[in-house]
Amino acid sequence: MRTTFDLTPLYRSTVGFDRLFSMLDQVGGFDGAQGSSYPPYNIERTGENAYRITLAVAGFAADDLSIEAKENTLTVRGDKQAPKAEDEKRGEVLYQGIAARAFERVFQLADFVEVRGASLENGLLHIDLVREIPEKMKPRQIAINGVGGAAGPKVLDTKAA
Repeated sequence: MRTTFDLTPLYRSTVGFDRLFSMLDQVGGFDGAQGSSYPPYNIERTGENAYRITLAVAGFAADDLSIEAKENTLTVRGDKQAPKAEDEKRGEVLYQGIAARAFERVFQLADFVEVRGASLENGLLHIDLVREIPEKMKPRQIAINGVGGAAGPKVLDTKAA
């Protein structure tokens, strides 16, 4: 049983949260993906601020795949090219269990997460990501200049949001 939430009233009364509501819709599975789980994938943390997405794309060549990063969204598309004439001479396929259908897999990335590279090996597409927070967003020490009887500057620790 699927429960749906109507976020329309929130759209009317908020400004700048449309991306957040879209992400909530996608997490809930309301984006029309129809429960597609192809191709299967793993997401792993490889370091403190490093991540790797691995997709099982057996049968796809590098030319059949495209990766696009845009506005905190990573999109991986696969579209198998039509077989060449020399491939057709090999024989007739009696059973095809290896899926070669076109796919599109979308991942929502957190702020400051960037794609560092991708590689295809042994039927697995590896996409390496890293989160780099800009210096102006990192915590920093602020000196407070004392007036009066203070015995030197005091330091206030502030946290970036």
